[in-house]
This record gives sequence, structure tokens and C-alpha cells, in this order.
Amino acid sequence: MSKCISILGSTGSIGRQSLEVIAACGMEVAALTANSSVEKLEAQARQFNPKLAVMTDERAAADLKVRLADTQVKVAGGMDGLLEAAAIPQADTVITAVVGMVGLRPTLAAIREGKRIGLANKETLVCAGPLVLEEAKDYGAQIIPVDSEHSALFQCLEGNRDRGEVKRLILTCSGGPFYGKTAAELQGMTREDALRHPNWSMGAKITVDSATLMNKGLEVIEAMHLYHMPPEKISVVIHRESIIHSLVEYCDNAMLAQLGAPDMRLPIQYALTWPKRVPGPAQELDLWNCGPLTFGAPDLKTFRCLDLALRAAQEGGTAGAVLNGANEEAVAQFLAGKIGFLDIAGKVEGAMEQVTVVQNPGIGDILEADRAAREAVR
Repeated sequence: MSKCISILGSTGSIGRQSLEVIAACGMEVAALTANSSVEKLEAQARQFNPKLAVMTDERAAADLKVRLADTQVKVAGGMDGLLEAAAIPQADTVITAVVGMVGLRPTLAAIREGKRIGLANKETLVCAGPLVLEEAKDYGAQIIPVDSEHSALFQCLEGNRDRGEVKRLILTCSGGPFYGKTAAELQGMTREDALRHPNWSMGAKITVDSATLMNKGLEVIEAMHLYHMPPEKISVVIHRESIIHSLVEYCDNAMLAQLGAPDMRLPIQYALTWPKRVPGPAQELDLWNCGPLTFGAPDLKTFRCLDLALRAAQEGGTAGAVLNGANEEAVAQFLAGKIGFLDIAGKVEGAMEQVTVVQNPGIGDILEADRAAREAVR
């Protein structure tokens, strides 16, 4: 069970909810990091009194240093500061809640210190899964998933004696705000439309990924690495209510599911308290009033990003890094109003066609694939 936590990305949705869990469970905070939300990080630092506060934006770091001059909190900036927060000696656990490829280096830094990783940055495994897991094995670091779907799989597999008994991992998917719409209907969807998720309150990038279903595709690739499963043993099912967070089907056709209210504090807390369970702030699931549970197949022709992710999962190597880098760049363009919603999939597919995939890649190959994919989209 964790005692002292470093949160990379503390002002985002996962970071803020992590601090709620930490406060409720009586844990301590070693380090907090953010990109440029100075006022939010200042308030968090004053409340939780970490050893270290980091702004990856250097100007924001200079501002925070002035704001916290009356405290004992050390302030650092840039990637060096992020790496320092990841490896800080006082923390036994690091929650990686930064968004995107920027999370790879600090995650590796925390792993090399043998820390528990509360993994909320799926891009780390999508882009460099084999490398990250090998490092975790070498340094004795635990990787516990924070995403609700992967936490559900983790919990459903805990009593499994033999992975050969597992027939299939089933990731549930809300379908996002555009479920049931045709490609023609999606043509004019705006930034504001894409950010209206029916069940979850998340950051802009992941909410758009949920709208395109790319988020579920990234989770398929992540599940391959986390649970050592080939892509053909991982399925996606639309479950609009977000009550069943994922399922495991066994060779005898029995299925185990993890249920809970759509509240990220539950998987966050379990990543911190595993293997124990303790009372916490997560919402209770009221089975009498949660309504009927529904299931359906995803529409791969309309929501092409999921299909592209499944292709990358089959191809392996740096295909995940190409997919992710292209998607990050395309989503940024969409959020900036430079391209339409359906153009996201087109941009990603174009990058996947242009950038050569390297099998058995090293870190240099992964970073180059990411760079080339972003350049292709630009």
C-alpha cells in the first residue's frame, strides 16, 4: 500500500481526483507537477505541502517560485523538473497523469528507482510497451493501471492462476458523444460537440479521443502489453452506461466483470492501496437505480480511428508510436479549429502510410517514429 505519492499532472482531472483520494486515505504527497496552471498548482502545494512543485513551462515555473517563496516547497521547471519529480526519493508511488508522449521519459525514470507506477498515461505503453515492461522487470517496479477499463481487467485477473485459461479480454466503451451517428452527421461536428462526453469529465484531448474511439484503440494496445495478450484476444464492446468497466472471458465461457459507478476515484485508489481495499471517496453504485445495461458492437467504418488502432496493434513495432504521435498532432489541430472532426482519422491514416515501421525498436526508434508521424500530420 502506498504511503507517499508523486503526481505527474496534478492539475488535470486524474491529478485532482488523485489528491482527493490521497486526502481521504491519509497519504502524503512528495511532488506535484503541471504544465502551466500556476494558480492551481500553487493552491495544491499550499494544501498538500510537497517537497517539490514543478511547472514544465519554464515561465510558469519562475512565476510559481515567486508565489511559493514563503513556503518550504522547492520549485523546478522543464523536463528536468519532471524527471526529478518522478524519481524523488520520498515517493514510493508515482501517478503518471500527464497527457501524451511527454510521459515516457519520467515514467522510465520512476521505474528505474523501483517505484510503483499508477499508470494513467496510456501513451507510454502504446509507444514503448515492451521496453517499459522490460525495464519494470529489471528494476522491480510495479505497474498498476489507473484507467478504469484496465483497472477492471487487473481486478478480474487477480484470481487467475494460469493466463492460458483466459479466452478474451473485453474492454467496454461508452461510445462517446457521437454514438450512433453516421459519417455524414459527423461531418459538421465542432470542438464543443466533441467535448460533451455523456459519462465522464476528462481533459480535452482524451475527450476527443473518446469521441473518435481512438481512446479505445489505444487501450487495446495498452492491454496487449499490460496483460501479455495478442490483439486477437482483445475485444471492444459498446456499453453506454459505463457501469461495467471491463470483462474477462475464460476458456470455459465464464465471464468476470468489474462494476462500479463512473467515478475515476475508485481505480485511482485501488492503484494506490493494492493489494488492500480501504474505504474511500468513490461514489457507491446503486444497483436498484442504475437502469438497464446495454451492449453493442462498435462501428469501425464510421469511427475509423478505432480500426486504425487495431491495425497498429497487429503490426507492432513502432506502429503504436506512429499512431499515437499522429493522433496527438491531429487532435491538437482539431481543437485549434484547423481541421474537421473526420479529418482526424484521415491525418492519422496518412501518417501510418508514410512512416516506416521498425520492429523490435529501441528508444531512439520510438522517438523518431513519433517525430516523423507528427511531421507527416503537420
